[in-house]
This record gives sequence, C-alpha cells and structure tokens, in this order.
Amino acid sequence: MARGRSRRSNEYAEFWPGYVDVLSTLLLTVTFLLSIFMLSQFFVSQESSGKDNTLNRLTRQLAELTSLLSLEKGKGKTLEDDLVALQATLNTLRADNQRLTGAAGLGEQKAAAASSQLAGLTKELADQKGIASDAMAKVDLLNQQLLAVRRQIAALNEALQAAEAKDKDSQARISDLGARLNVVLARQVQELQRYRSDFFGRLRELLRDRKDIRVVGDRFVFQSEVLFPSGQAQMTAEGLAAIDQLAAAIVELERQIPKEIDWALQVDGHTDPRPISRAEFPSNWELSSARATSVVKYLISRGVSPRRLVAAGYGEFAPLEEGTSEEVLRRNRRIELKLTNR
Repeated sequence: MARGRSRRSNEYAEFWPGYVDVLSTLLLTVTFLLSIFMLSQFFVSQESSGKDNTLNRLTRQLAELTSLLSLEKGKGKTLEDDLVALQATLNTLRADNQRLTGAAGLGEQKAAAASSQLAGLTKELADQKGIASDAMAKVDLLNQQLLAVRRQIAALNEALQAAEAKDKDSQARISDLGARLNVVLARQVQELQRYRSDFFGRLRELLRDRKDIRVVGDRFVFQSEVLFPSGQAQMTAEGLAAIDQLAAAIVELERQIPKEIDWALQVDGHTDPRPISRAEFPSNWELSSARATSVVKYLISRGVSPRRLVAAGYGEFAPLEEGTSEEVLRRNRRIELKLTNR
C-alpha cells in the first residue's frame, strides 16, 4: 500500500512539471502575442489621435495579467478565466478602435466640410468687401456731384433773385409804359374815330344819291349787285364808278390821318347761303374772298396804299339778317368797308 502511494506520488511529481511547462509555454505564447498586439496597437495609436489612453490602459492590464499569471501558475482555471476576460477586453478594444477610427474619419470629413465652408465664407467676405469698396467710391462720387449741384442751385438762386429784382423793376416800367401806351392808344382811337366820322361823312356826301349803299354801324355796305354780276367777281362799270368815288375819299383821308396812327380799311366779302360750285369758285368762300380781293386791287390801282387795305371773305356765315326770303338774301349779299386800327 505504501508502495502504491509512493508510485502515485512519483507519477504526480512527474506529471506536474510537464503541466507547468505547458502552461509556461502557453503563457509565453500569449505574452508574445500580447506583445505583438501591443506593438500593433502602438502603431495604430500613432496614426489615430485619441487612442493613447486606451492603449495605456491595455498595457497596464497586460502587466497586471502577467504578474497574476507568474504568481498563479498553478491556478489554470483562473488563467483560463483571465484569458476569457482578456479576450473580451480585446474585443471591446477592437470595437472601440473601430469606433474611434470611424469617429476620426467622420471628424476629418466634418473638418474638410468646415474648411470648405470657411473658404466659401472667406471668398464671399472678400467679394462683399470689394462691393462695399465700389459702393463707397460711388458714394464719394455722388457726394461730389451733389455738392456741385448744390453750388449750381445756389448760383441759380442768386441769379433768380437778381432776375426777380430786375423783373420787379421791369414790371414797374412796363406798367408805366402800359399806362402811357393806353393813353396814347386812347388818344389815337379818339382821333381815328374823328377821322372815321369825317371819312364816313365824306362818303355819305359823295354817295348820298345811292339808295343801294347803306351805313350799318361803323361800316359802309355795298350790295353785291351794285358791284358784281351774279356769281361773278369781276366788277361792273357801275361798280367801278362807285369805287372810284371811294378811292378818292380814301386818298384824301391818307393825307389827313397822322402817320403815327396805324389804320387800315378792311374790305369784307359776304354771300347768301345758296351754294355755288364751279371750277373757278368751288364754294361761297372762294367767291366772297375773290370779290373782296377784286375791290382791294381796284383801290390800289386808283392810288390807295396797299399797306392800308385788308381783304377778307366770310362766305354765307356772317349774315346781316336771318331768313330765306329773296329780300333777306339780297341784303346779305354785300361788300362791307370798315375803317379800323391795326
């Protein structure tokens, strides 16, 4: 029995060193692997910012594990548990490493986007500065132009004030001249009225035997039949004789009226409303104008100054009387003479 115990002790003694060698070998292998992992993590930590703390923690954990393995070589189960824990820790570290790597990549993308946005804002700011500089230059130019305009306005105001002062003086002079002119015109009108009265008196005296010549207001009225055939503008012999007397009176009047009185003898032609349509006289306008012109031309031929004569045609649009009877129509066909001032 004792021999059996001794044999088992020997077998156990022989078995334990082998087991310890296996564990040592395993531990060295694990340690070597961990060392390689640590080196790889070190290089990774050099490439990725923010991983130094994690690798330092892993190093400390590995050192503690190594110490525990050295002290507890005989506790295989504890070693296995530690290995499982270590594996879990490695998995966690790998996940953290991937997460940190992804975060680093995302950070780089955000940094690139931020850099791009900053570059865009910088360019926009530079553009705005350029625009602001141009605007300030334009504002300076506008200020200069505004100053020039204000100076011009001030000069114009001075000129306007001077002009208003002159205008007031001119208005006073004009008013005075107007008053004087009115006095002169009134005197000339009075004189012309006196000469008109004398002229009309002279004509009445010359034509007192002519019943077909009338005085209407301030006008002498010759019936058209006295001077012209029906529908014609060429005067008859009887008409020429009547105008001869008129021309003599006008020539005498020209010698009597002072030269400063600007007067004229207006000759107006009038017809009745019955239409006339010929190549020579398309309407009563042409007939009335031609008769007035014919009288004026004959007066000129008898020595009357053309500066003192005016011819006008009124057609049928200025009748003496309204109506359609033959007597009314006859009276409306006429030549009128009127002495006026210009």
